[in-house]
Amino acid sequence: MERSYILNEFAEDREDYFRAIAPPIIQSSNFAFKTVDAMRKSFENEYSTWLYSRGLNPTVEILRKKLAALDCAEDCLVFNSGAAAIFASVLANVKSGDHILSVKNPYTWAKKMFEDILPRFQVTHTYIDGTNIENFKNAIQPNTAVIYLESPNSWTYELQDLKAVADLAKQNGIITICDNSYCTPLYQRPYELGIDLVLQSATKYISGHSDTVAGVLSGSRKMIERIFNSEYMNIGSGIQPFNAWLLIRGLRTLEARLERIDRTTKAIIPLLRNHPRIEKLIFPLDPEFPQFELAKKQMQGACGLMTIIIKATECATIEHFCNSLKHILMAVSWGGHESLIIPKCSGMRPDQFNAANPEHRMLRLYVGLESVDYLMNDLNQAFLAIEHLS
Repeated sequence: MERSYILNEFAEDREDYFRAIAPPIIQSSNFAFKTVDAMRKSFENEYSTWLYSRGLNPTVEILRKKLAALDCAEDCLVFNSGAAAIFASVLANVKSGDHILSVKNPYTWAKKMFEDILPRFQVTHTYIDGTNIENFKNAIQPNTAVIYLESPNSWTYELQDLKAVADLAKQNGIITICDNSYCTPLYQRPYELGIDLVLQSATKYISGHSDTVAGVLSGSRKMIERIFNSEYMNIGSGIQPFNAWLLIRGLRTLEARLERIDRTTKAIIPLLRNHPRIEKLIFPLDPEFPQFELAKKQMQGACGLMTIIIKATECATIEHFCNSLKHILMAVSWGGHESLIIPKCSGMRPDQFNAANPEHRMLRLYVGLESVDYLMNDLNQAFLAIEHLS
């Protein structure tokens, strides 16, 4: 199925809604039936019809079909946040006494689930360096039920060989879950590489406007329907029709936005790498990246998220640099129209800062839709502001 068709036409039956180019927002909590038998059939299989918008909704349905097609998956669910998609995907595939094998340093709310919530139900976990397939082989336990992946992750961008991990998991009867928020389905399709469940934060590139929070979970129809009938419906974490409509709108420009971000990022990287105040630049499709060959193999692009390690001996220097930026906003997340930066030291007290630890001097930069000159001028004037600081 052609990408342009998916983004602009697929799942949109315009004859059903007055030939409108933009699909309507079906802002209804429930749906009426003409006969008792029709209602009975809906109760028997809510996954097959409109009953109550906590489950299925016509506007959300258009979005679901598009997102599943982009992932080359059979089906998908759309949640009211990426964290909700993570929670449902894992919870649906573990029981008391099971073990989860996860890459180290997963997303904050995945980590909280592994460390604080699931242990209440005797579900254990092990973190490993996912850059080597041997680490997965050595860490699998008889009760391992889930392998949780992030490829790349969102600070240092370690990758996992998705096909190799998927093959290993299938040999051991283990479910694989991969967070694909960094790449989106346009630049990486883990489901095609054998991963069972693929999730992403649609808050980021799918929305593209920093005005919607959502999460996507794609997989086989059998798996998605099972999650729908249990975790999705019980937790009540489905997306609302208006937010689904915003994401459909975001899909229209997704390809163009990523292409623009990709071009700008490629132009900025050499300028940053050669800056005297930058010790190191980390980006998956940089030839100097340790897993560059794997990145080229399983990713078609890397969008605009990179990390720079700034040369500084004091936390105050990094703070002054960030505070001096005039156009690049200091905020979490990424994927919107605006460029963003977040310093690692913002997550610690100043007295915890250790300049000898490169991680403490990391700044994650997201390149948005602004021009190269606009962004570089802002970065350079901020570097100038700390020129005489250590």
